[in-house]
Amino acid sequence: MKNKKTMEVAVKEENAENEPNGSESKLKDKKKRLLKEAEKADKRGVCYLSRIPPHMDHVKLRHILSQFGDIQRIFLAPEDSSAPVSTKRSRGARDQAYSEGWVEFKNKRLAKRVANMLNGEQIGGKKRSSFYYDLWNIKYLSKFKWDDLTEELALKKAIREQKIALELSAAKRERDLYLSKVDKSRALNAIEERLKKVLYPVQILLNTILKVAFGENFMY
Repeated sequence: MKNKKTMEVAVKEENAENEPNGSESKLKDKKKRLLKEAEKADKRGVCYLSRIPPHMDHVKLRHILSQFGDIQRIFLAPEDSSAPVSTKRSRGARDQAYSEGWVEFKNKRLAKRVANMLNGEQIGGKKRSSFYYDLWNIKYLSKFKWDDLTEELALKKAIREQKIALELSAAKRERDLYLSKVDKSRALNAIEERLKKVLYPVQILLNTILKVAFGENFMY
């Protein structure tokens, strides 16, 4: 009887050793979820909007395009702060202006169909809306994934930061050059003032000597 219990305990311990622990099980579950998400992402399609009408935002865009199919994600790029003032005014003082956008649909076929159907067509909707008469500028991006967008945005950000750094460096060089010219001008003015102070008594003395020698009417 004792040997039988000992064997049962040994079998249980062996089974426990063969079973994966809690952390390994969670890791496997996480990998499975990531693989499923990656598979879903491969099936999705992305459309590019080269122009965002005034007063259009994420909520309004999703509301309009959701009528044609399921939308996953939307990204609208804020308009550059260096854009012309006239463009900013046309969008209104309170609204955030956007220059371009990307829309991710549930599948590629849907994204392609929506782009082909809407591109060049009037946006429409309520006549009171400010973009009622605007036209869609939408294109389906073949073999384009949302991850490509994040990489592109990161690259644009790096380029923009580099451009700003170069502009700041150029501005500092111009400032230093200006300050050096100002310092030189001040130095020359100071030298001129010192020379005047030194030469003025000499000139008076010379005029006095010449007047004594040649008469009061003589001027040097």
